[in-house]
Amino acid sequence: MSTTSLRKDHDLIEKVIKAMESTIQLLNDGKQIPESILLPVIDFSKNFTDVCHHSKEENSLFPALEQAGMPRNMGPIAMMLMEHERSREIAKDMENSAKDYILSGNSTKLINDMRQYVEHITEHLWKENNRLFMMAEARLQYVSKKIDKELHEIEESKLKETGKTREHYEQLAESLTRDVSQYGN
Repeated sequence: MSTTSLRKDHDLIEKVIKAMESTIQLLNDGKQIPESILLPVIDFSKNFTDVCHHSKEENSLFPALEQAGMPRNMGPIAMMLMEHERSREIAKDMENSAKDYILSGNSTKLINDMRQYVEHITEHLWKENNRLFMMAEARLQYVSKKIDKELHEIEESKLKETGKTREHYEQLAESLTRDVSQYGN
């Protein structure tokens, strides 16, 4: 089905979100978090979640839903587009506050930005998994192979632009999970 690739992305994003939640807790407990944990989180948020995943939705799924009669300027597509833009804004704030934290050691803004990002993305993924994707599966059955192919091509192209692969981000998610849990001990 045409949402399989997107759901796999969500699973990967959720792994990084869990690592971010652990990082927030460590920061709240007064632990110093190294660049080796913070910078991969920023990279993932910018390049995988936004550049790759959101591009797949915006350049394939949403246009297909439009062709199937779902309006772009209102309803679910309009809401998802607004939320994608909001996630970009929060990710940019998070990147800036991470840089400030690395320089100053002051974690207050970083904690706030990471918490906002986690809450926003968690809610957004829930809406897509439980609402939008169900609508898409019902409306797009007849073009699912075409959309699957488009999604794969967009992922390859966008990741190639970043100089990274899906495997890189899958390993990054695993490393973050492991590193954050070890760091807390």
